[in-house]
Formats: sequence, C-alpha cells, structure tokens
Amino acid sequence: MSMTATAGRAHADPHHIGLVIEHPGPAPKRIVTAYGFWVFLLSDIVMFSCFFAAYAVLVGQTAGGPKGSEIFDQRNVAIETVCLLLSSFTCGMASIAADVRNRFWFYLGMAVTCGLGVVFLAIEFREFADLVSRGYGPSRSAFLTAFFSLVGCHGLHVSAGVLWLLTMMAQVFAKGFRADVLRRMMCFALFWHALDIVWVGVFSVVYLLGSGV
Repeated sequence: MSMTATAGRAHADPHHIGLVIEHPGPAPKRIVTAYGFWVFLLSDIVMFSCFFAAYAVLVGQTAGGPKGSEIFDQRNVAIETVCLLLSSFTCGMASIAADVRNRFWFYLGMAVTCGLGVVFLAIEFREFADLVSRGYGPSRSAFLTAFFSLVGCHGLHVSAGVLWLLTMMAQVFAKGFRADVLRRMMCFALFWHALDIVWVGVFSVVYLLGSGV
C-alpha cells in the first residue's frame, strides 16, 4: 500500500488520526513518572538504611547520658504506631475512592489520614521537646544524635506527606479525578505506605529493642 493512500485514509478517518496521535503522547510521560518515582523511593530507602546503620553503631555510645530504656515512653510510641498504621488503611480507602471517582469517601479518607498524621507529628514533637528540656538533646551523646537524626528524618517525611495530602485534596477539588491527578494520588499513596514501613523499622529497632538496652 502506498504512503499516499495511507495518508489519504488517515485524513478521511478522524478515529484513525486519534489512534496515531493521541495515544503515543501521554505514555512516555506516564512511564517516566512511574520509574522516576520508584527511583525516588529507593533513594529514600537507601538514606534511611544509612540512618539505621549509624544508629546501630552508636546506640551504646551514651557518653554517661541516658540510655533508650531511660527516656522512651512506650505508651506514646504505641499511640504513634497505631495512628500511622491506621492512616495507611485510610489512605488505601481514599485511593480506592479515587479510582471509583467517589468524592465523599475520597475526602473522608484523606481527612482522616491527615488527622492521624498530625496526631503522630504532635506526639513526636512533644517527645523531642521534652527530651531537649531535660538536657537530652542531640548534642548530649552520639546515641542521641543518631536517635534524633533517624526519628527526626522520618518525622520530616511525614510532615511533607501531610502537605502533599492537602495538595492532593485541593487538586481533586479544583480539577476532579483527571488522569494526571490520579497518577499523583498513586505516587502519594506509595510514599505514605513507604513511611509506614520505615516506621515499623523505627519502632522495632529504636523503641522496642531500645527499651531493653
């Protein structure tokens, strides 16, 4: 078949034109976004792995200061853990609601996720402020430096996640459940679930094992 005939048939059939022009465009962008975000998550995991390794090396270097078992409040840590794990569930419900284009359940799931994240941050901030007021700041010992670095870095990620969550709610309100918004929502959900996984590690390594050090 000649190129002229093919071009003529494409000109006469708008659906044919749509197949040629519309579909190849967004696909590379979706692929780049997906791979780029996974690279970002993997780089975050590598960074947290370094913090965990540093903590494991420095956990016994108290310089005559308090050990983990002397400063950790297990009740507050339990509340933090419940809040973050529940927020993972509500984030998943919001993601499902977004997939089926249900605004009510989407906003409800995101609002509850945001509230649980804020409670988590408030408890963690109060814990840090209490330690600093008692003279147990990050400069007191290598152990406390590693503790504040690891737990504080996770807290900063949760803070960024809460801001991202609010941004997603605003985008859905303004733009609806467009394809690009749903793609960003998927990235946010992956980020939030990754923070939960990291917190399980923090809870196990820092607080659970640290209470017996």
